[in-house]
Amino acid sequence: MLCSSTKALLLRCRNLRAPLASSSPSSSALPFPIPFSPSVAEQTLLSPRPISSLPAPGPPIKPPPPFGCRSFVSRDRRSSRAMASQSSKGSIYDFTVKDARGNDVDLGSYKGKVLLIVNVASQCGLTNSNYTELSQVYEKYKNQGLEILAFPCNQFGAQEPGTNEQIVEFACTRFKAEYPIFDKVDVNGENADPLYKFLKSSKGGLFGDNIKWNFSKFLIDKEGNVVDRYAPTTSPLSIEKDIKKLLGVA
Repeated sequence: MLCSSTKALLLRCRNLRAPLASSSPSSSALPFPIPFSPSVAEQTLLSPRPISSLPAPGPPIKPPPPFGCRSFVSRDRRSSRAMASQSSKGSIYDFTVKDARGNDVDLGSYKGKVLLIVNVASQCGLTNSNYTELSQVYEKYKNQGLEILAFPCNQFGAQEPGTNEQIVEFACTRFKAEYPIFDKVDVNGENADPLYKFLKSSKGGLFGDNIKWNFSKFLIDKEGNVVDRYAPTTSPLSIEKDIKKLLGVA
């Protein structure tokens, strides 16, 4: 015969099993909780992965710069390089060239003058007209501050093959050229004279910077700045008005 305390304990256990039986048919036969059984996908997620299977870490991600900084810095660096290049040779007065005898000529000696710089040739179809008109213009304005600087060049059709002495004699004897004629130079390419590199960078031509032919012309003001550039076929007399304007004469 069970005592009253034992009967009470059995009744309490029976009441505790009743909700389990009503909620899960199979639970009444199990005196312990149903163990957790993860699915295959859950097992994959929960199982530890070996370090070797993990992807290699990439480079650290840098935060993007503020809007516009990258392009601004690039433009600023390019501008700084361009400004440094231009400031190192600010005018033609910063250059030294060779005369026909090989002597150094400091172009700073032409400060305060208006200059017309021309690459000349003795055997070109433009030789007669250009040499004739250059002498006419020089004779007319040499006492008012004009100087013409002639640089022989053999890069166009090999039309200036002679020596410096032959070139000077040809220009002075045939065309009465009184303006200075300098050493023969290259005006294009890697071996171009530094003066011509400066002239071309200051005033590009219609189809690029390179000199196109004999008798291309650059007009320089009294401060040594390149103010204009003329094609080989542009006659010296046709630019007389521009020369007069820089000279300040009527």
